[in-house]
Parts: sequence; C-alpha cells; structure tokens
Amino acid sequence: MKKLLIVGGSGTIARAFLNEYYDHYDFHCIARNERHLAEIKRDFPMVDIYTGNIENKTQLFYQFDKIRPDIVVHMAAMKHVNLVEENPIQGAIINVQGSLNVIEACIRTDVPVTVGLSTDKACAPENVYGYTKSILESCFLESNSDRNKFACTRFANVALTSDSVIPLWKTLIKEDKPLKLTDIKMNRLMFSQKEAVSVIKKTIDICERDTGGFIASTLMKSVNMKDLAETLLEMYDKPKSNIKVVGIRPGEKLDEKLVSQKECPYTYLEDDLILIRQKENKGKNKLETEYSTLTADVMTRLEIEKLCTK
Repeated sequence: MKKLLIVGGSGTIARAFLNEYYDHYDFHCIARNERHLAEIKRDFPMVDIYTGNIENKTQLFYQFDKIRPDIVVHMAAMKHVNLVEENPIQGAIINVQGSLNVIEACIRTDVPVTVGLSTDKACAPENVYGYTKSILESCFLESNSDRNKFACTRFANVALTSDSVIPLWKTLIKEDKPLKLTDIKMNRLMFSQKEAVSVIKKTIDICERDTGGFIASTLMKSVNMKDLAETLLEMYDKPKSNIKVVGIRPGEKLDEKLVSQKECPYTYLEDDLILIRQKENKGKNKLETEYSTLTADVMTRLEIEKLCTK
C-alpha cells in the first residue's frame, strides 16, 4: 500500500479524503492544530500523525525523511480571503514560502506524485489570497518532471467545510440571529466535499498513469448567496427576511472565475474533469468561454437544499 502524506492534514477536506479513501493508502498527516490531529487519530486510528508547519523547513525535511511518502497532497494554507488581505506578509509566508518548502521537500525525498490544492481565487486574481495561490500553481507546474510529478486542483467553494458560510449560517439560525450577507448580488461556485476529494483522487490517478504539470477542476454550479440564505431559512421554518446585509469584506468579489478566457485554449474536458494543461488543445473537447459564476448553470432550490444537508 502506498504511503500518502497529507500536509495540512487536519481540516475538513483532509477528513473527507480520509473518510473516502481510508482503505486505499497508508496515510500520514502533518498539521499544526494539535486538537484536530488528535481527533483525526481518534477517528482514523491507522493514520500516523505529526505536528508541524510548512514554514519550518528543517522540521518539514526531517518529517519527510522519516515518512518517505509515495504521494503528497498539499492542503496547508492560510485560507480566509479577508484575513490574508489584512495580513499579506503572513499570507505569503504560509501560502508561498511554505509551499516552496513543500516542493523542495518533495523533490529532495524523490516523491513521485505531489498534488497541491488551489482555488478559483487564483484565476485572474484580484486579492492577496488569490495571488498567493496563483503563485502556488505556477511553482507546482514549473517543478513538474517525469521523475517528480506535480499537479494542482483548483476548487471553488466546498460546501460544509469548517468556518464556511453554510455551517456559520446554520449556527446563527439556531441562535435565532439574522444571517449576515455581504451583498445580495454575490454569487459563488459551489460543490460538495465528496466531489472535491474525488477531484484530488482523479488528479493523483492521472499523474500516476500519465504526466503531471496540469491544473484539475470540475464542472459545478453557481449559487446566489441571497438565494442560499433564503433557502436555509425556509428549511428551518424561519422568515426569509431574517437577513442582514453587512457589506463586502476586504478582498471579496461579487463573482468568481474558475477558468479564465485566456486559459480556455489549454483546457481538456475528460468526463467531469476540466484539465488546464500547458500545451494548447487543438481538438474540440475544451471550454470555449470562461467558466464562472456568470456562465455556469445556476443551482435549483432542490440542489441547494441537497448541498446544505450532505
């Protein structure tokens, strides 16, 4: 069984990946949050856990030397857009320098496959978080070789992750407080945790059987945040008017792009995956226009309800 190391392995996506593929790999997790790591060990006793952070290169190299992974999934990041916008130096230290440390550790220990998690904020970035993730994508693609394969997944909003909007709003509803909405015109691309970890697994599989050097995403639908708030309120038999508009936070945009128009010629559609490669696609199985909240299909009320309860 291959050793798979999750760097930043104590969050919701890591837990979802472990839950889905626990029997597929010999799992190891590095993370800074001791409490979350203890919970991972309790729920997944066969996982080997290590405390650490990606900014500490010496410690990271020591742990990589000890584990000698066959596959690395790099999930560690400073993720909140407004916090990175207000703390750009720390955001760059973790998301850029930390990711470079992961790359160096992978090449140094000759890891065959490394997958880094990115975000739609990296597509035509307009905030500090997006720029840090765009740099991560570029560095991973440049580091790719036949011996050490690197690829990225580019996610939009993954439903029901910790500190994300749906769990937050559910808590506010239970406390009988108004739902805080930044703007009634705000739209987001969303998909489930199961869909997210499936993209990671398929990215690993493609690297193992073929080549790295690509960004992988998947087709998903757009959600208007006011519609999402109203749907949640109705699900809990609360008045739809129980919404408080608080204004856009630093770094936020009304709409998001998953694939830019500039990237479309380099896209390859494979089943439900969108692959952005470095070589132009001369065929027809590609996106013709940008994939964004403005061009994607819109979720129905039933689809929103399903997303909120998965």
